[in-house]
Amino acid sequence: MIIIDKPIISVFVALTAVIVANSSMANEFPLAEKVLVEKGKRQLHLLREDKPFRTFKIALGVEPVGDKFMEGDQKTPEGEYILDARNPNSEFFLSIHISYPNSTDIAEAQRMGVNPGGQIMIHGQPNFPTFSQAYYEREDWTNGCIAVSNSDMIDIWLMTPKMIPIEIVP
Repeated sequence: MIIIDKPIISVFVALTAVIVANSSMANEFPLAEKVLVEKGKRQLHLLREDKPFRTFKIALGVEPVGDKFMEGDQKTPEGEYILDARNPNSEFFLSIHISYPNSTDIAEAQRMGVNPGGQIMIHGQPNFPTFSQAYYEREDWTNGCIAVSNSDMIDIWLMTPKMIPIEIVP
């Protein structure tokens, strides 16, 4: 009997997703034209022609109500951004960077004399979890990011091109 460590399986699945995304098989996945996040409903939608074709359950920052305005407030930002970078080697299962803070966020933070923060991502589960799987499934647990299950993260990774718009609404 071979026992495989869970983080090793996660790395294998992540690498497989990256390989598939870069192969001709990736063309078989529908590509979103926009991502819409509804914080109150805890849903992320992939849109084509302004209509959702896939919807995913999400977790948010531990203080989910309201817009992010400074580093450390544990809030998920609201507004219009771009998914501008991908990290297959994240400390979470895959991650896609959201272009927060935008110029409006920066101006608001400067007006308030605070740092707006950054490093907001859509990502999967932690590679080295500190809580039970049930906790991650039922709680808002991020520092302001948008978290999904690892299998959902693979789908999002494959169905969102780089530089796609994302709108995050209350």
